[in-house]
Amino acid sequence: MTSGPLVDRFGRVHRDLRISVTDRCSLRCTYCMPEQGVPWLPRDTMLTTEEVVRLAGVAVSLGIEEIRLTGGEPLLRRDLVDVVAGLAALEPSPEISMTTNGVGLAKTARALADAGLTRVNVSIDTLRRDIFLDLAKRDRLKDTLEGIHASAEAGLVPVKLNTVLMRGVNDHEAPDLLGFALEHGYQLRFIEQMPLDAQHQWDRTQMITGEEILERLRVRYDLTPLPDEARGSAPAELFLVDGGPATVGVIASVTMPFCGTCDRVRLTADGMVRNCLFATGETDLRTSLRAGASDEELADLFRASIGAKLPGHGINEPDFLQPPRPMSRIGG
Repeated sequence: MTSGPLVDRFGRVHRDLRISVTDRCSLRCTYCMPEQGVPWLPRDTMLTTEEVVRLAGVAVSLGIEEIRLTGGEPLLRRDLVDVVAGLAALEPSPEISMTTNGVGLAKTARALADAGLTRVNVSIDTLRRDIFLDLAKRDRLKDTLEGIHASAEAGLVPVKLNTVLMRGVNDHEAPDLLGFALEHGYQLRFIEQMPLDAQHQWDRTQMITGEEILERLRVRYDLTPLPDEARGSAPAELFLVDGGPATVGVIASVTMPFCGTCDRVRLTADGMVRNCLFATGETDLRTSLRAGASDEELADLFRASIGAKLPGHGINEPDFLQPPRPMSRIGG
């Protein structure tokens, strides 16, 4: 197969592939979906382990260096260890990480690490059991915390924590969450709430902005911004905490977009390539794959998708349209 980098029309090389391995969730986070959940995709549309690994292999041949497994909740996929092992066997071997809510991670962290997983990002929005129950509609804070600690013990480091602050709900916890991360040596990233909810009820006025996040943290901590070159293509702006070496990150996708350096490609659980988290269009790989397409033909579809990428997500434009898929069907 002819190899070559995935380059968009602006000359940006894409090296980071996010693969959603399931659209199912074990929590019902209020900022993502209604309490009753959303209809699942038909099982026969979901990529098999072999199909995931093959498409990932095509992407690796095109220069992908990091693969992040997402969901829904990836831990709900019963063959997840097999998926990780298959990805780890690719040549050249990509870095394999995972974004998860941590529920069930305490039981699987070691097996995933042995299969080739290198690190995890765990979503945790509160340290209070009552607020967790209110947000997630499940009493699973203890399980999430145990999963975080088990990841560190299994060597899935650095353990990164993702937090979304919501006005009047958990925004007062920002300093406590950072204190928790500092105490245990985890890396915390605060993320602005984005218009990716299944209800399409995102309200900009209720979003805690990046600047507000920093204001809440500075009540307790001294924060020093790191230079831009330390960030590279990463979405988080990093700040030294009390002089370092520990850092905290702020991902301000809405108020301070980083589209110009984004190098991410997304593959959904049903085999669609998305060239932007907020894309309203997709490229269907599953149909071609199951029809017998060659690796080169699949590579051409990858290239065509990235070649059509827009300069930015357009959230702050008057004609912005929220993508039909919610976050649980796209992957982080």
